[in-house]
Amino acid sequence: MKSSVNGCLLTVFALLVPGNAYTAETARTNSLNVPPAAAAEASRLAELDAYWATVSRAVEEGDFELYVSTCHKEGVLVSGVKRQCYPLTKALARWKQDFVDAKAGKTKTSVVFRFRQRLGDETTAHESGIFCYTAKGADGKIIRKDYIHFEALLLRDEKLKRGGWKIMMEYQKSQATVEEWNALR
Repeated sequence: MKSSVNGCLLTVFALLVPGNAYTAETARTNSLNVPPAAAAEASRLAELDAYWATVSRAVEEGDFELYVSTCHKEGVLVSGVKRQCYPLTKALARWKQDFVDAKAGKTKTSVVFRFRQRLGDETTAHESGIFCYTAKGADGKIIRKDYIHFEALLLRDEKLKRGGWKIMMEYQKSQATVEEWNALR
């Protein structure tokens, strides 16, 4: 009895923790008969984790085209710090040089995401948390390190080969502290 209770607790824990590796396939083959809704949610979160990993990889590799491919063509950027709102295409044009510099090795950039809340269904997602953007010079010294509270609204694009997610709205709400960042571990 104790091992089945522990198994149930582990399953529930795996479903509740954002970024877990519990997939729909795992759920289908699970002897505990995980409900289909839980399996679908686990699969959706795994897809979104893959989306954010692609965003991170694009920033790290300086792959501007890959980054653009994660954005909806009618996407919007909202900056709470600057109190501005404008098309994401304008932000992309402004950020392009950062990607060029990273690709050329002039800088080393990274972005890491931690989530406070992840809501959605099979075609929409609202994700909120903090991201940490870091840029280092060729000498390895940190040029910039920002912790930003963010919200993102994503839509699934079923026209893509495997389905996929595109960011429709990126809301960079405000600066975050290292303590707030660490609290989202």
